[in-house]
Amino acid sequence: MLKTLFAPLQEFKRAAGLAALFAALEVVMEVLLPLVMALLIDQGISSGQMPLVVRYGVLMLVAAFLSLAFGVLSSRFAARASAGYACNLRESLFAKVQTFSFSNIDKFSTAGLVTRMTTDVTNLQNAFLMILRIGIRSPLMLLASLVLCLLISPRLSLIFLVAMVVLVVALGVIMAVTLPLFQKVFDRYDDLNASVQENVSAIRVVKAFVREEYENQKFQKAANALYRLFVKAEGVLALNNPVMMLVVYGCIIALSWFGAQFVVAGNLTTGELTSLFTYVMSILMSLMMLSMIVVMVSMSLASARRICQVLTEEPDLANPPPAHPPGEGRQHRLYPRHLLLPPGQWGAGSPGHRPAHPGWGDHRHRGGHRQR
Repeated sequence: MLKTLFAPLQEFKRAAGLAALFAALEVVMEVLLPLVMALLIDQGISSGQMPLVVRYGVLMLVAAFLSLAFGVLSSRFAARASAGYACNLRESLFAKVQTFSFSNIDKFSTAGLVTRMTTDVTNLQNAFLMILRIGIRSPLMLLASLVLCLLISPRLSLIFLVAMVVLVVALGVIMAVTLPLFQKVFDRYDDLNASVQENVSAIRVVKAFVREEYENQKFQKAANALYRLFVKAEGVLALNNPVMMLVVYGCIIALSWFGAQFVVAGNLTTGELTSLFTYVMSILMSLMMLSMIVVMVSMSLASARRICQVLTEEPDLANPPPAHPPGEGRQHRLYPRHLLLPPGQWGAGSPGHRPAHPGWGDHRHRGGHRQR
């Protein structure tokens, strides 16, 4: 399925690669900021050395501006790659539909094909954009922050490991429940589009037989079914936010309690504890962003399957191959053959020679009259 979906990327692979590269550089700059801040507190402010404070402050400003620049470039290239991918994917779907027979179109229905080329492609475009921006940035930020936390204080880093296990289990349960719901949601989209299409294409018949009320009830029924499914799916996804907040504040409270004891015991400096707070927020925010990607991927997986069904469908009727390949077979002349021969070579049987009629003589030798 992935090979089929990413085939339309084509000329936008370079933009996607640059978006991923600049997102990685943005993460590097953001990870360096807490380290420089810890050095500024421990070596500059604590010892009262103003030149070190200025030096580390300027270094933090440079890292912040570089992170901003890399983030802007990553967003620009990601937007270009995702929009181009969606354009090529729509063209591929439309070209595939042109090869379908009536039985293929009836299999998917006209409304289903319209939904695939509009709503489903838009869902994949948004998911691809989030993967290029957040899907690359968040895992790198998570791993880098976790490694630096382990280097600063391995014992306090156990708090993050417990939080990550809780979040992964919660997100897995949420995703397992929402995937079937979103599949049903897109099926209801087909019913809604079919109702609108039938009403618009046969509006004269509807008005002639005074069926406006029936059509309104039919559309309202499809809209209400879609509404109920969306409420159910979004209600399950809404559990993501409280679980995240519970884990975030639990980590902050645990880190404050145990970190203060380590500082009093001399096992941890104030700057290191400050950087740990920054890293814990980076870790938890990365997990929150990943949970948003999980939600978007849950919605787009159903769209991806529906699009792959069209792209991998084999037409029932195919155009036959040409009888003669180009450049072979029978050649047709567009000019008389005798035009290619010199006048002296025209003879009997040539296109330029007119044989005498058996009942007529030659006018030059027989006086121009018929021999009897």
